Amino acid sequence: LITEGPTPDNLKLEGIDFYHRYKEDVALFAEMGFKVYRTSIAWSRIFPNGDELEPNEAGLQFYDNLFDELAKYGIEPLITLSHYETPLHLARQYNGWANRDLISFYERYVRTVFTRYKDKVKYWLTFNEINSVLHAPFMSGGIATPAEELSKQDLYQAVHHELVASALATKIGHEINPDFKIGCMVLAMPAYGMTANPLDQLAVHEFENQNYLFSDIHARGKYPNYIKRFFKDNGIEIQFASGDEEILKNTVDFISFSYYMSVAIAHNPEDYTIGKGNIMGGVENPYLEKSEWGWAIDPTGLRLVLNDFYDRYQLPLFIVENGLGAKDVLVDGPDGPTVEDDYRIDYLQKHLIQVGEALQDGVELWGYTTWGPIDLVSASTAELSKRYGFIYVDRNDDGSGSLARYKKNSFAWYKSVIESNGAALYR
Repeated sequence: LITEGPTPDNLKLEGIDFYHRYKEDVALFAEMGFKVYRTSIAWSRIFPNGDELEPNEAGLQFYDNLFDELAKYGIEPLITLSHYETPLHLARQYNGWANRDLISFYERYVRTVFTRYKDKVKYWLTFNEINSVLHAPFMSGGIATPAEELSKQDLYQAVHHELVASALATKIGHEINPDFKIGCMVLAMPAYGMTANPLDQLAVHEFENQNYLFSDIHARGKYPNYIKRFFKDNGIEIQFASGDEEILKNTVDFISFSYYMSVAIAHNPEDYTIGKGNIMGGVENPYLEKSEWGWAIDPTGLRLVLNDFYDRYQLPLFIVENGLGAKDVLVDGPDGPTVEDDYRIDYLQKHLIQVGEALQDGVELWGYTTWGPIDLVSASTAELSKRYGFIYVDRNDDGSGSLARYKKNSFAWYKSVIESNGAALYR
């Protein structure tokens, strides 16, 4: 974790110390009844600088141990290959994904882990929220050039490098194990026009195309026509290397996405209150409540996303992030310390009911994983006080705390949801 604020070193380097406590945490996930657990392989654990020729065996062994522990409980790993952790050396020395050299470094990395875990992992995601690179180029793409100095030409060339690398990983994975299921992962955010003014609706269309670009290329294997107009209007010329066009044709097996909020769009956003906490901008929607961090709470938006993606691609879908960040307070309960997080239960219940509606609509959905099952450092704010988990971790923003784990009220509730295959949502 690299932050610009005064985050203590032990919070940066240790987080919740899953590295040493994974057996304890996996046992808690199993107690809830997890059938799948989404986590990431840290690229820099395998190739610390990113450009080495040989991998770090200790890093590889850690994931062997983790996957073996999951297998003991019958929990299927769902693995993200790169989740906001481009090795820092690649950012400093190469300017991250703005440099085409990262394709070969990423290829070496994915060949290594695909080969190592070909009999332990079936489900893979190439990049986390890949479309977020447009709005957070350093966090998402390791691009060291300050965002305000980064030209659209260089930004979209970096996007191209990531998309080629993702398609190459899909190709390599299917060659190493034809049973692999490899998906893309995007940040999903349905957009609503502030009014019925056609200009607002056109603004919505243009906003959504910026996100569809990534899933369109992953699912269809080529650049869509609408982006060609955008490139022409903005003087962007994507440089294709020999073979890029063919590589992009290696399409994904499924579409996965995060969903936290929707966004309202206007062609004249200066006339409205700008939404807070939203990485993709937009204006405040007066019809929706907001989280403590200003994120619009919109369960119906999840049903819309599921239908839109499935209608567009007819590929299986996987919701891999959905949850509520909140400042939980540890209190004494009848069975020991806990968090009375009924607000989280309410949030997840309403969203899961909409997932059920989408299933009735005919959407093919492979699974659902929350963000996150256990408290952890938030990438967007570098805070541990922005808690998402069913399990409370005794760790504070200043790095203090025992790291002890405590079950929140939502722990037992989510266990009942899994046991009842969703029936508990309607009680």
